[in-house]
Amino acid sequence: MGLPNYDDPEALEHWCCERRAQVDGYLQSQNVKHGRIGDRPAWHVAPYVSIWAIESLTRPNWIGWWVICGDLPTDFISSADVESPQHPRKAMRAFADHWLKQVEAWKAGRDYEGIRIAGPQSDAELAPLLESRATLLREWADDESQWAE
Repeated sequence: MGLPNYDDPEALEHWCCERRAQVDGYLQSQNVKHGRIGDRPAWHVAPYVSIWAIESLTRPNWIGWWVICGDLPTDFISSADVESPQHPRKAMRAFADHWLKQVEAWKAGRDYEGIRIAGPQSDAELAPLLESRATLLREWADDESQWAE
C-alpha cells in the first residue's frame, strides 16, 4: 500500500489532524505553557513537514511558539528567537539554523546548549539525518515559489 494521495482534501485533512495531535502531545511532554494551537499548519508539505503557530499565553492572539513536525524531528522554538516572529518562513529558517548548530556541535564531540535528541541512535548516526533535514528546510525557506502569496 502506497502513500495516501495528499491532493485529496480528505487525506490532507487527516494528515493535518494527526500532526496537530502530535504537536499537542509534544508540547505537553515538553511542559510548554501555551495558548491555542492553530487549527491548520501555518505551512506544510504533506507528508514531510508542517510548521505550526502556537499562541502565546502572555500575549493572546500573538504567536509565542513555533512547532515543526513531520518526517523530521519534532521541535519547538520561541517566537522571540525568530527574526520575524509572525511568519512561518522565518521560523523554518530558525529551525534549520538551530539544527545545523546542533550538528556542528555533535561533529565537535559536544552538545549544543545541553540539548539532546532522545532515542537509541547516537549523535554520529543522527547528525547526517538532521543535517539533511536542516539543509532542505533552508532550501525551502529560500525558495520564493514556496511562499508566493
